[in-house]
Amino acid sequence: MARGHVHHVLDAKGRVAIPQSYRIELQAQDQRPPILAALIDKPALGLYAHNRWQSIEERLETMSQVQPEVQAVRRMLVSTAVECPVDAQGRILIPPDLREHAMLERDVTFAGVGARVEIWSKERYEGEIRATRERAHEIATIAAQLGL
Repeated sequence: MARGHVHHVLDAKGRVAIPQSYRIELQAQDQRPPILAALIDKPALGLYAHNRWQSIEERLETMSQVQPEVQAVRRMLVSTAVECPVDAQGRILIPPDLREHAMLERDVTFAGVGARVEIWSKERYEGEIRATRERAHEIATIAAQLGL
């Protein structure tokens, strides 16, 4: 399970090194290249172990083929997903359309959130954390209901 967050720099070609702890975790789950996809509800990307992504696609296939919301989820997730081979320096190349979705320019943040690693612009990640802290009471209530 991925946890914590790490700041890195995106180079001019759109490459960024996956933090070692996340890279080890992703490779432990599956030796195939990880999958990178746009997140539906946030200007960020999700990085998934290949087998984890496969299970997401399989679940989507079992859902309604005619319901517009399901079609939208499938379109947003599956059509943006790409395999991201990791080079010898531990970097992945983030395609231009995904960089645009996440508004990535230079400073990026990798955030481990369990089964996936999110990739954010550092500025937007910090804004998301501030907004989350402003909702601390609401979040604490949900955490208590979960026994956390």
